[in-house]
Amino acid sequence: MNKLKWIVVGLVVVLVLYSWSLYNGLVNANEGIIGQWAQVETQYQRRFDLIPNLVNSVKGIMAQEKEVFADLAEARTRYSGAKNVDDKVKAANDVENSFSRLLVVMENYPQLRSSETVLTLMSQLEGTENRISVERGRFNDFVKTYNAKIKRFPANLLSSLYGFDEKSYFESVSGADKVPEVNL
Repeated sequence: MNKLKWIVVGLVVVLVLYSWSLYNGLVNANEGIIGQWAQVETQYQRRFDLIPNLVNSVKGIMAQEKEVFADLAEARTRYSGAKNVDDKVKAANDVENSFSRLLVVMENYPQLRSSETVLTLMSQLEGTENRISVERGRFNDFVKTYNAKIKRFPANLLSSLYGFDEKSYFESVSGADKVPEVNL
């Protein structure tokens, strides 16, 4: 009987240590997602800081495209007022759609492409867009690792008890693969 008691105590200790380790691992994975989302937002902020400069440079050359500028400013404002990651993703996609329309407009005005200020800003924005893409990919990698961790047995038995739920991937909105139309 004494031997059985030590076996039970040993199993309980192993389960407690496993549970503790699992919880800490899930906390670390969740914090990784939060940290990576902050990296995505840092790149968004860079984009949002550059866009008004580009818009103002372009506005000076072409005042008739006010709708594109208004849409871009509105989408940017919605992003800054978003309360959660899903709302921010939607607002960021709206910014991208408006920004794409601005790029199409710019392609139709050769004098814009020859402006040194516009070229410099465009180059900076291209670099920022690449950074955003990289950071989004990293964010999705963190989400994938986390989601796999909470779905694997035996972690799946405890993860929901600890309040760790599946996270959403950053996905493009439907129609993002189509070039936006700009009617001049």
